[in-house]
Amino acid sequence: MNKIKIGIVGLGYFSDDFIRLFKMHPGVEEVVLADIVEERLKSSMEKHQIKRGFLGFDEMLEGAPDLDCIGIFTQRHLHGPMVIKALKAGKNVYSAVPIACTIDEIKEIVDTVRETHKIYMMGETCYYYPCAIFCRQKYKEGGFGNFVYGESQYYHDISEMYHDFQHTLGKDDWRMPAGIPPMFYPTHSIAMILSALSNQHITQVSCLGLEDHNKDNIYGAGKNYWDNPFSNETALFRLSGGGVMRINEFRRVGINKPSSYITAFYGDEGSYECSVTQHTFQRGSSTEDGPRIEYLDELINCNNYIKDKKAGTMDMTKDPCSVKYIIGYAPVHDVARLPEVYHNEGPGNHFNSHPFLVDDFARAVTSGKLPPNNAWDAARYMIPGLIAHESALQGGILMDVPDLGDAPSDWERLYK
Repeated sequence: MNKIKIGIVGLGYFSDDFIRLFKMHPGVEEVVLADIVEERLKSSMEKHQIKRGFLGFDEMLEGAPDLDCIGIFTQRHLHGPMVIKALKAGKNVYSAVPIACTIDEIKEIVDTVRETHKIYMMGETCYYYPCAIFCRQKYKEGGFGNFVYGESQYYHDISEMYHDFQHTLGKDDWRMPAGIPPMFYPTHSIAMILSALSNQHITQVSCLGLEDHNKDNIYGAGKNYWDNPFSNETALFRLSGGGVMRINEFRRVGINKPSSYITAFYGDEGSYECSVTQHTFQRGSSTEDGPRIEYLDELINCNNYIKDKKAGTMDMTKDPCSVKYIIGYAPVHDVARLPEVYHNEGPGNHFNSHPFLVDDFARAVTSGKLPPNNAWDAARYMIPGLIAHESALQGGILMDVPDLGDAPSDWERLYK
């Protein structure tokens, strides 16, 4: 395997684990860092024993021309212009979600990837979530039959993110970006279902929003960059295959569940359902072998959860949704396909999706093959949310969703 050099931009809490994982990967020769806050840059370089660092994205592009790749971990509304600039500088790009926050930016990214043949990959953690992996595999096998309806959501109360925004942006400036429309961050919810349905995309949407009047003063006209009044948005999507999907993007919600999960994935022959940490697959009465139910808790929950539940050491009224139970692999994960250095579950969050993200990006760059969550996939996960917000601002009217098409058929994929 050829080795790559990657520059990580944005040294908030989230990027820290990716710096660690990129350094560990056998296909990575060097990791370089950049941040606009000198103290953060120096601290991260010392922690991870990084030799080269730059005060900002532009300084990195200019001062480290030998980099093959750029990893973008800045605030979400900044991704689009930075992705475009990195691609046009001849770099392969990994970015945290989302790909960009305007349709024009997304179109330019897709066009630039097509023209340059550089790798772009969006770091969509939920593509590798156990529930999404199960539905993807079962649908491919024909276990669901034809897709009928699905529900997924991303629940993350804004109060839990105060500290993160303040750490990254400062105590005086954090509210303006914090009030971003929830549907400008829909990729976790959309990707879990859409990634399971091969070659389908969203065609229409109707969305409703909850106007927020909380004393933290984040949402409303003049209170954020988008004059966004909504803390919660619910969208109903029509898919190209005829099915329907509902997603919730809630930033004001009192619930203790996994932040991202599929509630329901229904086909005309079989269906998956999740309630907190109970997962089931059911075959309906219309199937040849009649109705039946399979309990999937020991396939889809992570290994830590399974171990503690079997040992009787878990308080089911408090523990099942704690961080401890989303940091490990689940049995449905194909850990054997990862480099051996990632086989230990380590401290990673998000059901240990981070090692899969890093490995797929490194493999895609070194092989030239198209990874999961490429520019075309990322566009299909993001554009419907942008249109959904427009629908919510207009009282939920039904709107058409533009589609940028499939990835080029002659670009070999990393996985068939």
